Amino acid sequence: MLNFWILPLLALLAPPADECPGAARLYGKIQVVESFADCTVKVVTSFPDLRVQVVDSFADDPGEWQYVESFPDYTVEFVESFADVEVQFVESFPGVEN
Repeated sequence: MLNFWILPLLALLAPPADECPGAARLYGKIQVVESFADCTVKVVTSFPDLRVQVVDSFADDPGEWQYVESFPDYTVEFVESFADVEVQFVESFPGVEN
């Protein structure tokens, strides 16, 4: 019976997990929010972590984002500093910068 109460207590004391998947896995349906985002993103013009191409459908590969208003895979907040991921918007060849 004692073990029943220990597990929920340990779950509350555990540090929160970083929900940002990183540049390589940040693709799919993306919703832009003003706070409480899964990832903070900074837009840069050179040396990005991720090259992003905005698509209308089938955002199935790294760097392909489909903007949505509901049911996103990830939420992002655009910031000027201390970002989780730096992105550059491109018209072709999206993906992770090597």
